[in-house]
Amino acid sequence: MAKVAIVGCGAMGSVYAALMVDAGHEVHAITLWEDHAAAMASNGLRVEGASGDRTVPIHAGTSTAGIGPCDLVIIATKAFDVEAAARSLTPLLGAGTTVQAIQNGLGSAERVAAIIAPDQLAVGVVGGFGASLRAPGHVHHNGMEMIRFGSYAGLPRPALEASAAIWESAGFKVRLFEDLRQMVWEKLIFNVTFSGPSALTKMTIGEIMADANAWRVADACTHEAVAVANAAGIRLDVGDPYEHVRKLGERIPGARPSMLLDYLAGRRCEIDVINGAIPREGAKLGIPTPVNEAVVALVKAREAGFPAN
Repeated sequence: MAKVAIVGCGAMGSVYAALMVDAGHEVHAITLWEDHAAAMASNGLRVEGASGDRTVPIHAGTSTAGIGPCDLVIIATKAFDVEAAARSLTPLLGAGTTVQAIQNGLGSAERVAAIIAPDQLAVGVVGGFGASLRAPGHVHHNGMEMIRFGSYAGLPRPALEASAAIWESAGFKVRLFEDLRQMVWEKLIFNVTFSGPSALTKMTIGEIMADANAWRVADACTHEAVAVANAAGIRLDVGDPYEHVRKLGERIPGARPSMLLDYLAGRRCEIDVINGAIPREGAKLGIPTPVNEAVVALVKAREAGFPAN
């Protein structure tokens, strides 16, 4: 049994947490959503969907205080919250703790590595879950396709493999990578395709693929991302990248990307690190990215109307 803390235990983190508890691990769920933490602490955590339907008892709260050193710490926050999350980890870290940063888009690992010792840090990407919060203490997910990890800088291979074994024991299929850029970009091209377009159209992944106008925009986002990756010399080992994106989408047609869920909830989304990463990287290489630029601008225009902004 391992001792695991999941910092930023929202919809995705809750899927990880429930399956790890079910596998016999001691799991601590930390979330700033007070109602979610209270519901988990009082009534357990319910996760339903592709993995079945289970309710598990779990340690839950809004702070890392008092938990003590863990074998594995998973940072599952949004990209814009990773620095605050990393600074909160001190009570959870021991000499043998592995920290896994799992965020969408580009740039989060570098921000975590400025706070956490790089030789304790792994970078992860996940995909094909389509997770959503149904109610406090209750989440749903449409699939569980992709769990990938690599060492950021100096994390020993045995430590990386031991952390992967915790996931595998809970039923997740894990692949370890040496090439972090490949790992991150293979996920990014999928996110770029559906995230921004879903926030603009309010469509599910399947609806975007079925609608000629929506798909024209989404597919153009993919083509720009692949062009930037190719110009940067990033190896995409997925066969035809456009067919790869379609096949992944076909597996979770009912899923609503997290960017859409954030928009519907009136929350800030991760447009800057997903679709917004393509124009930034493209500008360095002289690759035009007009569709992603337009998608970013339109999402930001919508967000400007949120009360919190």
